[in-house]
Amino acid sequence: MTPIRFERPQDGPQIEDLLDRAFGPERHARPSYRLREGVEPVRTLCFVAEAEGRIVGTIRHWPVRLGATGSALLLGPIAVDPVRERQGIGRRLMRAGLYQAAAVGHQVVVAVGTPSFLVGSPAFLCRFGFAGAEGFGITLPGLDDPRKLFARELVPGALDGAGGAIARFSPEPGESPP
Repeated sequence: MTPIRFERPQDGPQIEDLLDRAFGPERHARPSYRLREGVEPVRTLCFVAEAEGRIVGTIRHWPVRLGATGSALLLGPIAVDPVRERQGIGRRLMRAGLYQAAAVGHQVVVAVGTPSFLVGSPAFLCRFGFAGAEGFGITLPGLDDPRKLFARELVPGALDGAGGAIARFSPEPGESPP
């Protein structure tokens, strides 16, 4: 079984290489990447799978604003080395991320589905309790198809009345990132 561990700073180059192979270099033009610009991921929610000294899977979470006053986590990217797909690595990374996010008190996770990539596909996300964000009144400006946006409550009822646009996280005065 491929071990899962917390991401370390020195993992960055291998993770970027894996993400380029999984999504292509055009991934930076996607609306979800604009939410990450100038924002650090939540380090306690970033995991990798490692085999034979190489990163073969990754998952990260980023703080975002939800509507006028709320907050959420943006899942992703999540990727698995194409030669390691269908070995359960993506499922284990997703479980680790969601478990840890709930354990430290986060309430909502949002994700953008990527139909062309198995691990980020809508079917994969729905297996972990994600549902179409439209049903919660959540939008992502710049997203070409609102059906690609998903949300998951980590706390029952956390999305009741929480709709609105997802925006980049900017701390308010005196506020620290999650």
